[in-house]
Amino acid sequence: MPRMVSALLVGLLCGALEDGGVDVSDAGAQSTSREDTRLQAANASDLVGGAATASSAFTFGGYAEAFYQWNFNAPSNGLTAWRGFDNRHNTFTISNVSLDVQWDYEGVVGRVALQIGHTPSSYYLAEPGQSGAAGVNATGDVLWKYVQQGFAGYLFPVGRGLLVQAGLFLSPIGPEGIAVRDNWNWSRSTLFFALPYYHTGVRASLPLTERWVVTLAGYNGWNSVVDNNPEKSVSVQATYAVPEKLAVSLLYFGGVERNAGALEGRAWRHLLDAHVTWVATPLLSLLLHGNGGFEPNALGVSGWLGAALAARFTVRPWLFVALRGDVLHERHGAAQPIFFGVALVGSATGTVEVRPHPRVSFRLEYRRDQASAPLYFRGTVEGDGAMSPWVPTRNAQDTLTLGVTTWF
Repeated sequence: MPRMVSALLVGLLCGALEDGGVDVSDAGAQSTSREDTRLQAANASDLVGGAATASSAFTFGGYAEAFYQWNFNAPSNGLTAWRGFDNRHNTFTISNVSLDVQWDYEGVVGRVALQIGHTPSSYYLAEPGQSGAAGVNATGDVLWKYVQQGFAGYLFPVGRGLLVQAGLFLSPIGPEGIAVRDNWNWSRSTLFFALPYYHTGVRASLPLTERWVVTLAGYNGWNSVVDNNPEKSVSVQATYAVPEKLAVSLLYFGGVERNAGALEGRAWRHLLDAHVTWVATPLLSLLLHGNGGFEPNALGVSGWLGAALAARFTVRPWLFVALRGDVLHERHGAAQPIFFGVALVGSATGTVEVRPHPRVSFRLEYRRDQASAPLYFRGTVEGDGAMSPWVPTRNAQDTLTLGVTTWF
């Protein structure tokens, strides 16, 4: 297969697979961001701009993110709770620094992305920890947190091109990405924080037409480089894209996600995810995300339903305003919660973005988080976070964040 055709197919396939929807309303930022992130792009929203061609067999890239945040609850422990990566009050924070290399040569493709900062530590909070033995290392979040993703694959000459890959992948669930530059807001939605960030396993993708791509995958599970139980998880995803106009993703993910020996038993968890990105006009883009699931287990039926709606306005070629609202309802009965442990969590977010250069983004963001029970901290917080857990006392928190990210 000629190299250019191979590059186009790999770009299309990988754009349907991984995390991070590249902005489609800013042509300058879009071209540079897409050039750097084509093989990491996570979902259908990134397909709106079409596939990119590679200029060489190896491509090097990276980004840095830093921010300052003020939490109006002024918690004494300095923590903005349940927010994922922007979780520090009244301090300048290096959120993430990532360097990566990707390759595409004669159908052989792959990527290794390394990271350091406080984002990786939050990213791997759910990674199962397992002790080692004589001649066997222990495993857990400390071991893996510096690896954002790492995989290799081959493009087989089957149909329009069958791409098979194995390794550690960013999750295909949801439209948001781990890199701020690939999102409309600085903070990620409630759904992004609740749902898995990464998976380890194998996946195969095949374009059915110029616009439809189907992906089948087998993984260890949710947020697990090393599995926490004997069972494996499976997923199937279909993406559809009309270049520069519309992108759609439909996904099913299923598997046993509880730890081995959990009181809930070997319960199979079902997840359904769908999101649509629509470029309504050159000045307005809209995003709708829905996610739900259920898990019949030995203690009852756990389940959830969530939704997010976002809009991005292009005020000037370098100035953007993004608005987002999201909500997640969870029911778990006597079982251990899957997410927050309260019935309802949601947020409202407004972000002003300035791009003085196609590879530089400054963002000022106001956000309010709201829950049906205390999840957040305010004032003098009881506990020490070690011997005794911090005690949340508030149902809401408001934050103002100023952040900057650059990339190459």
